[in-house]
Amino acid sequence: MATSVDPGLLVQLNKYGVEDAATCFNCGNCTAVCTLSSEDTPFPRKVIRYLQIGAEEKLLHAPEPWLCYYCGDCSETCPRDANPGEVMMGLRRYLTARYDWTGISHLFYTSKVFEICAILFVAGLVGTGFYLFHGPIVTDRVALNEFASSHVIEILDLIMLLILSGFLLSNARRMARAVLGDPDQYTRETNAEDDTPAAPEGKKWNGIPVSLYIDELKTLLVNFATQKRFKDCKSKSQDMQWLIHLLIMTGYSTIFILVVVFLRWFQRDEILSFWHPVRLLGYYGTFAILYGTTYAIIGRLQKTKTVYKYSHSSDWAFLILLWLTTFTGILIHFTRLLGMPLSTYYIYVIHMMIAVPMLVLEVPFAKWAHLLYRPLALYLIRVKERALS
Repeated sequence: MATSVDPGLLVQLNKYGVEDAATCFNCGNCTAVCTLSSEDTPFPRKVIRYLQIGAEEKLLHAPEPWLCYYCGDCSETCPRDANPGEVMMGLRRYLTARYDWTGISHLFYTSKVFEICAILFVAGLVGTGFYLFHGPIVTDRVALNEFASSHVIEILDLIMLLILSGFLLSNARRMARAVLGDPDQYTRETNAEDDTPAAPEGKKWNGIPVSLYIDELKTLLVNFATQKRFKDCKSKSQDMQWLIHLLIMTGYSTIFILVVVFLRWFQRDEILSFWHPVRLLGYYGTFAILYGTTYAIIGRLQKTKTVYKYSHSSDWAFLILLWLTTFTGILIHFTRLLGMPLSTYYIYVIHMMIAVPMLVLEVPFAKWAHLLYRPLALYLIRVKERALS
């Protein structure tokens, strides 16, 4: 079947941060030095070639951009300064936009004006909501649960969780269909040895038995929880990147679970003892996020590492929103401990005006979605290999 091409694809990808791919002459050095590249999934050379010739559909079906964990070796050794590591990062943004059926990811990644306005718009909605519907302002003591009832916030959190999960999972479904490709390739009509009909394989999705997806779930869960693929790059600098990503992921997941699932025990006017499990988990999540985001921000300012030399506006939006969410959370904790009611209420509103836009925009449409797409790509590759074997 002929492959359609888009001559303007390279120009289009510039908006996603792909700026130097045109200088690549496909020497293959990047693929040779990459410790994660394999015979079955070679990169970055293959997808860069797709990009150069405008093979848009081949890019959409390629899982390789998600297999790159950006150690920077390819960019450091590229004889043409084509910066293949950053090209792969740009392709991840592009693919995120292609998976997203709403078009929000495309606008978020390609328009700084939309990016800023979207953040401000959601923040404004949150601020207006608190202004119109906040509870009693008690000034003789800190009564955060009267100002913002944890039961009401909990319900709103669960509603937001369902909506954002719907967007993210529907986009992940589109990714899965793209990576797995044509369902017909998995069809086995006859037994190869005696030409008899093949045995039924049960319920299928995209041409592959559902039982096979279930068998390989461990691949998805382990890679999501450990981010261990970072360490497979086998370099000291990448070990640090693995630690930073692991801290941010586990820290965020911890706070997210405390806020969405256990809010009635987390947001209390009663100050829990220092050794209370909820308080200790909150401290871990806060430390992990603050350390990870601060390290990444300093790295992007200093630009001493290849991975931090080039920053897209969405990278800054993600780090700044997450850092500010964590910092304002710390301030709320201290104003509560110090018994400062008005300061607690005002900072809480500011905290929510930062945290909600970060969740609404980043989880299904931008950087947080990458945390799902990376392990999902490894999972789908494994499922595909077994289905074709």
